[in-house]
Amino acid sequence: MLSPPGVMVSVNDHMMHVYTEGFGPQTLVFLSGAGTSAPVLDFKALYSKLSVQHRIAVVEKAGYGFSETADVSRDIDMMLEETRAALNRAGQRPPYILFPHSMSGIEAVYWAQKYPDEVRAIIGIDPAIPEVYEKYPLPSKLMLNVVTLGARIGITRFFPAIADSSAAIQENQLSPHDEELYRALFYKNTQTSNMNEEIRMIKANAKKAAEQGVPDVPMYFFISNGEELPVENWQADLAMYSEALKNGKYLIIDGGHYLHNTNTEQIAEESAKFIAEL
Repeated sequence: MLSPPGVMVSVNDHMMHVYTEGFGPQTLVFLSGAGTSAPVLDFKALYSKLSVQHRIAVVEKAGYGFSETADVSRDIDMMLEETRAALNRAGQRPPYILFPHSMSGIEAVYWAQKYPDEVRAIIGIDPAIPEVYEKYPLPSKLMLNVVTLGARIGITRFFPAIADSSAAIQENQLSPHDEELYRALFYKNTQTSNMNEEIRMIKANAKKAAEQGVPDVPMYFFISNGEELPVENWQADLAMYSEALKNGKYLIIDGGHYLHNTNTEQIAEESAKFIAEL
């Protein structure tokens, strides 16, 4: 049986996992990208460096990590309210500094729009912004269903190289025990129904966030080379978004989409400096 390292809290009739460590005057909240099977391990290299001086929290949404897969809408309002409730029930209190990766950039932006007093800053790790989903090619429903079926009947277990291709494992960021745990969570959580629903709703969610405008909150974006993403002008779009902010900053890094594992030291150092200047 998989044993969660954090606390399990009941939200909306399902259990969510929240992991915390470290101490400090504010909480850094890590929000994973779409389809990341084990967020608490995927972010471990980065938050372990930051928790020396700060309190950190990793929220695993429904269908991710140790959290239950649940029959719940993946409308952005529902996801945000569940994230807020999970943190609250785990004993965390705003204001937060959000660390969204990839698709969760939309949730972070929406959070700052809807509850500006709760978000002190956003430090995005190759974060999606609402505009990129206007041209983002989504997989077909048939393709999602085929991948999901394969995962549910255990086909992925016959191809361990797929789990081992994760950046956290490839970059030797995990202990042997954590690598085995990552693989177990990968087999458990490959393309869950909640992940599929997030993908199906992402354009509507991005549109809802775009309609609210750009939030007035400090942001620092770490932007990848964009080569792993099926979107033209990824770097330029994120850079332009940052430049338009009153207190925006960005750094383009020649690395892949999981920058927090490929460029951990650099992101930890830059993030710490940015937080100190807030």
